[in-house]
Amino acid sequence: MITGAHVMFFSTNAEADRAFLRDVLQLDNVDAGGGWLIFRLPPTEAGVHPSDKNDVHEVYFMTDDLDAEMARLKTRGVACSAPAQQSWGVSTNITLPSGGKLGLYQPRHAQPR
Repeated sequence: MITGAHVMFFSTNAEADRAFLRDVLQLDNVDAGGGWLIFRLPPTEAGVHPSDKNDVHEVYFMTDDLDAEMARLKTRGVACSAPAQQSWGVSTNITLPSGGKLGLYQPRHAQPR
């Protein structure tokens, strides 16, 4: 029986990105030892999209109000890309301290609850 999922971010500046997830996105976490933070994520869903390549995976955080979340992130010094309308919702990207990107979107699709 599968009991959960562990999401991994690979980063050229792991300490800065961990601090970002902890301090800016304010994700609850535990120190698994030596500063290795493990973050609790909000309820999660997974989709499988057709692609010409395997081993391509993306992480998107979800919000009920993208405009409000982008405004909140701006007050914390976070740069977001311009919102883009998609068939499945409206999305933006958050730039991590390492330069990596995380997706953020307000879904319009049905969601498993």
